[in-house]
Amino acid sequence: MTTPVLRARSQAAFEARTLLSNGEQLLVSLLLPALALVGLAVATSPSLGPGRRIDIVVPSVLALAVVSTAFTGQAIATGFDRRYGVLRLLGVTPLGRSGLLAGKALAVLLIVALQSVLLAVLGACFGWHPDPLGVVVGLVLMLIGTWTWVALALLISGVLRAEAVLAVANLLWVMFAAVGGLLYPSGELPDAVGVIVRLLPSGALGDGLRDAMTGHFGSLGEPVVVLLVWGAAATALTAATFRWDDR
Repeated sequence: MTTPVLRARSQAAFEARTLLSNGEQLLVSLLLPALALVGLAVATSPSLGPGRRIDIVVPSVLALAVVSTAFTGQAIATGFDRRYGVLRLLGVTPLGRSGLLAGKALAVLLIVALQSVLLAVLGACFGWHPDPLGVVVGLVLMLIGTWTWVALALLISGVLRAEAVLAVANLLWVMFAAVGGLLYPSGELPDAVGVIVRLLPSGALGDGLRDAMTGHFGSLGEPVVVLLVWGAAATALTAATFRWDDR
């Protein structure tokens, strides 16, 4: 008889294979972040602030990749799984609801890790040289960010219809990438806008990774607190509102 851990690992492997075999998800999770990295690295505008441009670009794109997989990809996949009854059926198997959620979380972490390695290698080809300690701190921040964004993904996919989840998740991805602090530092925005962006989970993750990987550790307290607050709130709301089917 398989143990709950083995069942969760098997489900994680299945979820990861499903994500990797989905062309749309690969586009959002890997291709678009890679194109953003190359485009921002070779361009001279917009200004991304002081420091080497590539050292700012790579953490920004890593933040974008986390949101692509942990939020957009997971929200859409979960929304359609709920619509077609997959969540309800798997929830009553030996896997159980906790095993299903654990499998999804492990699959997201696996994809994020794969994305990060590939994007880091691509960044290194353009001369990216991160702060060594900053890489370790950045990995911790990415872990917190992944939890926060998965919780937000489950929040919207657990209450909205699948078609609405598809529209909302993609729209928010574009907004967070363009003006939400993922690709563009909040410090380069007008003061009032920058304050709002820093309080968003997108701005916190983007600014936090940029600060960490460029060695600016003194300003990391605010991004960490913002991500933890958003993550805790989203987790609590998801637990209270998530529906396992559309009935």
